[in-house]
Amino acid sequence: MPLTPEQQAEIDELRASPGPTLRAVSEGMEGHLYRAHPVLDHGLVRVIDYMGDDGAITQAARVSYGRGTKSVSNDEGLIRYLMRHWHSTPFEMCEVKFHVKLPVFVARQWIRHRTANVNEYSARYSILDREFYIPAPEHLAAQSTVNNQGRGQVLEGDEAARVLDILREDAMRSYDHYEAMLSQEGQQGLARELARMNLPANVYTQWYWKVDLHNLFHFLRLRADAHAQYEIRTYAETMCGIVKDWVPFAYAAFEDYRLGGMQLSARGVEALKRRLAGETVTQENSGMSKGEWREFEAAWG
Repeated sequence: MPLTPEQQAEIDELRASPGPTLRAVSEGMEGHLYRAHPVLDHGLVRVIDYMGDDGAITQAARVSYGRGTKSVSNDEGLIRYLMRHWHSTPFEMCEVKFHVKLPVFVARQWIRHRTANVNEYSARYSILDREFYIPAPEHLAAQSTVNNQGRGQVLEGDEAARVLDILREDAMRSYDHYEAMLSQEGQQGLARELARMNLPANVYTQWYWKVDLHNLFHFLRLRADAHAQYEIRTYAETMCGIVKDWVPFAYAAFEDYRLGGMQLSARGVEALKRRLAGETVTQENSGMSKGEWREFEAAWG
C-alpha cells in the first residue's frame, strides 16, 4: 500500500484543521490537498501546497490589481490566447508542490526536467524501505523492433513468469544484502551512503517536487503522451487530473493546444496544403524523412 495507517492519520489530521487565508484559493485544488493518489504498486502523488489559480494567470497577463470589467468568458479567452501563442510567463505565476513516491528508474527519467525544485529522501541518512516496483504482467513487453526507446509485443505465459520471478528474486536478494551490509548492533558494517549502491533501480524513493505551471505543462505534454514510458505516464496522467481541477481554464487550453494538438514543420504544412489542393503527396516528394512522414500520416491519414 502507498500509505501506512500512521501516514493516513497524519493526512486526516491536516485536512481536519483548515485555516483562514486572504490569498486566492482554488476550490478544485483544495479537494486534493494532502490526499494521496495511488500510482503503480507502491507509488503515490499528493499535493502539499500550491499558489494561484486561473485568475492569477490572467491577472499577470493584464498586470492589474483589480477585476475591473473583465468577465469569466474574457478570462477563458485570454488564457486560450496565451496558450495558443506560447506566451508562457503568465502561467509561471502559478506553482504547486507535490510529494511523489516513485521507483528510482522513473525518478532518473523525471529529473531530466530540470526547471523545478527537488528535495529527495536521503539514503545517506535513512534506510530505504523494502518496496520495489514489480510490473503487472500486462506491462511486461519485449524490445520494440521499430523504436529503440519503446516496447514491443507483450510477454506471455512461461516467459512472463520467468521474468517476474527474476525481478522479484533479484530485488529481495539485493535488499537482503543491503540490510546485511548496514552498520548495526554487533557489526561495524558499511555506512548507509555506501550500502545503498547495491539496491536495484526499481526500489522506491520519495521527493518533494515544486514547479510552476508553465514547466509542469511541459512535463505533462511529454510524459502524458501515449508514446511516453508507461511507468512515468501513470504519474503524469494522475497529475493531469489534479491540474484539471486546479486551473480548469488553463488545463482545457493545454489539453486543446498541446495534448490534443499537433505541431507541423514547414514541409508538413506545405504537404497538407498540396493535399488540400488535390495533389497526390508521397513521402518521396514531400521532402520529409520516413519518420516524419510516418507521424504525418498517423495524424492526417
